[in-house]
Amino acid sequence: MAKPFEFNWRIPVPEVLQIGCVFDIWDEEYSVYESNCMVKVDEYGFFICWKSEGREGQVLECSQVNDIRLGLAPKVSDTKVLADILEKSPHSLDSRTVTVCSGLDLVNITYTLLIARDPDVAKVWFEGLRKITLNTKANNVCPMTQLKKHWIKLCCMVNPSGKIPVRGITRTFASGKTEKMVMSSLKDLGLPSGKGDEIDPGLFTFDKFYELYHMICPRSDIEDLFKSLSQNRSYLDIPQLIEFFNDRQRDPRLNEILFPFYNHFRVKNIIQSYETDADYLSKDWLSLDGFCRYLMSDENAPVFLDRLDIYMDMDQPLAHYIINSSHNTYLTGRQFGGRSSVEMYRQVLLAGCRCVELDCWDGRNEDQEPIITHGKAMCTDILFKDVIQAIKETAFVTSCYPVILSFENHCSKLQQYKMAKYCEDLLGDFLLKKPIEGHPLEPGVPLPSPNQLKFKILIKNKRLKPEVEKQQLEMFQKGMIQIVNEDSEVIEDPNVVATVDGEDGPLNDLVPTTKNTDTEAHPELAKTNTGSVDSDSELKKTSVKIPLSKKAKEELDDLLKTDSMDTALTADEEAALMSSYHYTGATTNIHPYLSAMVNYAQPVKFQGFDVAEERNVQYHMSSFNENTGLGYLKTQALEFVNYNKRQMSRIYPRGGRVDSSNFLPQIFWNAGCQMVALNFQTADINMQLNQGKFEYNSNCGYLLKPDFMRRPDRTFDPFSESPVDGVIAAHCSVQVISGQFLSDKKVGTYVEVDMYGLPTDTIRREFRTRVVPNNGLNPIYNEEPFVFRKVVLPELAVLRIAVFEDTGKLIGQRILPLDGLQAGYRHISLRTEGNFPLSLPTVFCRIILKTYVPVEFGDFVDALSAPILAMSQAEKREKAMKDMGIDERDISDVPVVRPTKINRPQNGQMSNSPNRMSQPNLNSVTGKKDDRRVPEEMIFEAITREKLTSEKIYFKLLRKQAKDLEMLKRRHQKERSMMQRAHCTVVDKLVATHDKEKSATEKSMEKKMKKNKDSSSDLKTHEGKVLNLVSDHKLKINELVVQQTKEWSDMVVRQMTEEHELWKEHIVQQNESLAKLLEDAQKEQMAELEAKQERENKELKANQAKHSMDSTKTVLNDKSIKNKAERERRIRELNENNTKKFIEERKRFAVKHNRQQEALKKVHLEQTEKMLAENQKAIEMIEMAYEEAKMATKPETDV
Repeated sequence: MAKPFEFNWRIPVPEVLQIGCVFDIWDEEYSVYESNCMVKVDEYGFFICWKSEGREGQVLECSQVNDIRLGLAPKVSDTKVLADILEKSPHSLDSRTVTVCSGLDLVNITYTLLIARDPDVAKVWFEGLRKITLNTKANNVCPMTQLKKHWIKLCCMVNPSGKIPVRGITRTFASGKTEKMVMSSLKDLGLPSGKGDEIDPGLFTFDKFYELYHMICPRSDIEDLFKSLSQNRSYLDIPQLIEFFNDRQRDPRLNEILFPFYNHFRVKNIIQSYETDADYLSKDWLSLDGFCRYLMSDENAPVFLDRLDIYMDMDQPLAHYIINSSHNTYLTGRQFGGRSSVEMYRQVLLAGCRCVELDCWDGRNEDQEPIITHGKAMCTDILFKDVIQAIKETAFVTSCYPVILSFENHCSKLQQYKMAKYCEDLLGDFLLKKPIEGHPLEPGVPLPSPNQLKFKILIKNKRLKPEVEKQQLEMFQKGMIQIVNEDSEVIEDPNVVATVDGEDGPLNDLVPTTKNTDTEAHPELAKTNTGSVDSDSELKKTSVKIPLSKKAKEELDDLLKTDSMDTALTADEEAALMSSYHYTGATTNIHPYLSAMVNYAQPVKFQGFDVAEERNVQYHMSSFNENTGLGYLKTQALEFVNYNKRQMSRIYPRGGRVDSSNFLPQIFWNAGCQMVALNFQTADINMQLNQGKFEYNSNCGYLLKPDFMRRPDRTFDPFSESPVDGVIAAHCSVQVISGQFLSDKKVGTYVEVDMYGLPTDTIRREFRTRVVPNNGLNPIYNEEPFVFRKVVLPELAVLRIAVFEDTGKLIGQRILPLDGLQAGYRHISLRTEGNFPLSLPTVFCRIILKTYVPVEFGDFVDALSAPILAMSQAEKREKAMKDMGIDERDISDVPVVRPTKINRPQNGQMSNSPNRMSQPNLNSVTGKKDDRRVPEEMIFEAITREKLTSEKIYFKLLRKQAKDLEMLKRRHQKERSMMQRAHCTVVDKLVATHDKEKSATEKSMEKKMKKNKDSSSDLKTHEGKVLNLVSDHKLKINELVVQQTKEWSDMVVRQMTEEHELWKEHIVQQNESLAKLLEDAQKEQMAELEAKQERENKELKANQAKHSMDSTKTVLNDKSIKNKAERERRIRELNENNTKKFIEERKRFAVKHNRQQEALKKVHLEQTEKMLAENQKAIEMIEMAYEEAKMATKPETDV
């Protein structure tokens, strides 16, 4: 980075340790006693060194020191030695002993005891040594500091006379150079150079050693780089250095504000820091020596050194972190017949582990002390209380963040109470017995954060249901101990479909029903005649019966008593044990006192991701063996990731790993599983990945998961082959240039470079250098870069660099997280198999990191990043014409008319208007132009009422309706005629009757008048009768007219109504016919559009298939790709990109087609609505005409 970072790796060494003090030293491993030794620590805190009179100097490297303890008196069998130790001080041996535990793995620990004269001195040294030995930053010092460290070691390892033997110096370089050359170089430096010579430490300064290093191991690799940068000059000036730092040493993905580019001022500071030549300093030049010093400095570290401190947010819920976790922590070796050790808990916690496992069983001795062992697997026992004491002493030495004790509890309730009391009494305030404020044990409440749980120890054990726990605790507190302690087992629900080994559900029954008798860890030692083991039938059913020989039984019994490593089992007996072994789940019959101590890590039986999501109880967690976990990843990967956003899960090795091998943890980290429990006693590649990953964030044991694996609104597929939203894929290449001090033997070496991450990012056993024979000192590889073209998820990826002998034996390895890796030329220090630092071995590499760019966009990105250098097509053509002899002045400037991409109609409407469906560009997949004529836009004729009324079906309906109307009119006319005739006949009859009556009356009057000629009164009477008769006749005529008028009017109205109903029915039929015609016409248009779109889709798919085949052939014919795996990866990536591109292309087509269909549907809907409106209008007009006719109707008569 451009801004300097001050790497404060040194912890001040107390002055009393530098001055030194006299101790007696006892080596526990070799039973070697050395009296009156002057013990010192160098000023850097690299070594604990001591020397006694007449003996050679000894050193103990602090980076290999695991623990410092006060006490632990030596086990001295020699009475003379013991007497010598005791007589030197009246104080107890235990109080004045400082024990230094060291080793290159977690199992084989060497105990070196420093016995002081006074307890106060021992205490001072204990505190000082513990402070400086727990310095994880010192494991990441630069090669220059490592050279100084080795020089200090040479100066400490003096002979009895206090001088440095020449032979010790020659051994440093023996793996690549002959003794003769080393001695010649010493002679050239003016130092003693004979085989038996010795050098005064005062003369052998670090400058002399550094000069000797360059004489024997000249850095020709750095010299070649220097020459290429300086153009074969002897110096680099500031402009050249600025270009080097910005172009080669800087990751272009970095933020320019947080990580600014190198400038004149910054480069000048670098020159002043590393240049030793005064003349070059005055000219602001950097020599080869200064350049080499810079490349070997802390400022040029391969990782961002601030990642070694706490740099992550530690205030997120526990479920948002990956937690360093151990499986069967107590075992030092195999799972069957292995040795259990309390020491493993100390070593694992000191190594940064935050979750340890305790398999608890009832003790076999009279004191009934709970033990820890691998039950029914013939492993040795350790006391539960000793483990708790060890955890208390080491839990928060390396990290202050919470420790989780994962109990697999097989104990009876009486011994469970003892376990709870040991936890309470020994752990004290460290034990978290109650939920903290703000995080109650309620559904939906997130787990507390690591910061909130600092210096707290959590117990992971099954817990009683709250009401059961409360009642049993009350009974226990009231003294009903016998009832509470009675062993019983809860019957589990047989309807639960998913079960996980070792994890059962919460207890539901208040009164348990089945006794828990299977608490015996070693049924293989049961003897029926002693009665020492319960012979209950349930125990017989679950015990393992193994056909062991009598001798094997005796030796196994001794093994369990003496804690010996040798099992004395034959291969057949071990096979019989493995085949007979049956896993016994932990008890569900929990003592309420222990149950009450469980809070944020409550194991439950896993019943499915949907059930867990519905319940949303975030303090519930489940365990899965690796096979079950892989099964869920295979079938429900996204659900597994979402589960791990809320709740914790624990993954442990399958039972078949009897050799304590480990599974690949990366695949479960990819899914967000928090506790991926590994066998810490096995330093295989999977354990190296674990320790290498957790080395960062101050080795605190907690690593924050990426944002997309924590947020509930984000979806993440751990098998994704395409970048996650918001995450930019990376490109990484590693060029292995050389190695330094790889081995102390003259052996051939080679380097492997692997990457672990998402499945698509994981590349293993593919990239390796050639073997450089017979040179373990400074081999030069100069390999072609190993290219990891596309790293989909850099945040989860790690790089592994491993060096091997030509025999395949691992020399050293290093795990580097990709998101913390620095680009440029870097020295990478190596680790042992157990991830302990190796002092001198380094690999010099060039690392290139940048944003991944697909091949097809490479030229475009280059043009964007350097637009001036990107020559346009016109410039290329101009240059070509100039090369042919055409003068530039002969080329005229002409206006460039760009063809429009979208052809717009003259009326200004868009071509994708509802009635104009544009032809899609089917050649967009290949990006090539097509000379074929593009089909014209599809135009659909508007469907109108006028057009539909001209249809044959409609005409046929109109003719039928006309006939119906004509028939109705004829019927009405006939009815009118009949009524008219009937009315006329009635009127005629009435008139005839009137005339007849009138004539008769008149005749009668005439006769009377003839008889009574002179009677005027009679005449008047007869006239009155005639008038009355006429009047009556008129009245009857009027009544008849009224009656007939009413009948005629009613008939007219009825006929008008019938005619109206028929017209209305005809209009409805016409409307229905038009609607049917409209629907058929619209369907025809839609079918025509779909047929056209189907043709377009077929043509698109054909073009895509052709493009895919062509691009695959291009990769297959690319001769620059020499690696088969790389070719397959390219093809796979190409297919993935093509698939993604094709899918997007098809999506665009689908969207476009859908838009066209929606537009056409919209037009059709408008047409339908218009048709319905017109139909309704026609009906309304008929009704209006009918109403007007009714209003205009007047009474009529036909007489």
